[in-house]
Amino acid sequence: MAAILKISDDFYEDTFTLIALHSSLEDFALAYRLNLFLKSNFKRCRLDLDISQNISFPIFEWKNLDTDGYWTLIANHSFTQDNTVQESLFQNEPSYTAHFLLPEYKDVDYFLKIEEDNVKTEKPIVEAVLKMPEIVTAYSIQTNTIKSINNLIY
Repeated sequence: MAAILKISDDFYEDTFTLIALHSSLEDFALAYRLNLFLKSNFKRCRLDLDISQNISFPIFEWKNLDTDGYWTLIANHSFTQDNTVQESLFQNEPSYTAHFLLPEYKDVDYFLKIEEDNVKTEKPIVEAVLKMPEIVTAYSIQTNTIKSINNLIY
């Protein structure tokens, strides 16, 4: 009989800070504005985060050399075009399906994930982001309450 190995849920240690951002800006525009306000240097990754064959999320990253940290900005929404033909009044118009990186936070537009050994800057970061006129609101999320935490492992 073959042995079955399981990875424990405790195997992944959440050593990051997660900040929820609500904004109507496009991802590239938000990255640009964050660079201005936080004195960061977010750049688009060459590869997106692929959840499945058709669902991907663009990632902007910044390696903070001052604190030896790794920051990422990622959208919570991804849209795919439906290819099913339906008999309706708008049958010639394309329809889209929304997918969420963290489905339990459907109202969040973007996440700022900060991986640093000593993140004591969480509150000042949220305060700085809230000063941006394009940000409706921003707040920290307790990572131990996230059900779909595996989507944040990238």
